[in-house]
Amino acid sequence: MVKTFWFTDNGFLDWVFFGKQGMITENDPIEQEKRLKYLDLVASAVILQNTVDMSLAIQTLMSQGEVIPIRYLAALSPYITRHIKRYGDYVVNLHNIPQPLEAAINLPPEIFEI
Repeated sequence: MVKTFWFTDNGFLDWVFFGKQGMITENDPIEQEKRLKYLDLVASAVILQNTVDMSLAIQTLMSQGEVIPIRYLAALSPYITRHIKRYGDYVVNLHNIPQPLEAAINLPPEIFEI
């Protein structure tokens, strides 16, 4: 059995799993497990992309000389959804190769000072 528990408390998973009001209607246990695994995969991908986007925004602000208090960073959450078009068109550009993850979330150590 697949257990999804690490981001269920804030409604994020319910928002991602919007088809059929979040109900799995198949009676086949294999299909149920597959749906839950796909749901975890999509939710994890959204969280990762949100984290990378927020990290890049923080890097940009800091490179422009902005000072970001630690309490502001502590209040950030990767569970944001307002920028996602659930029914939108998504175009995959196979020629646009993303930068390595290490470069995308390379935050300077001074932001962690209290």
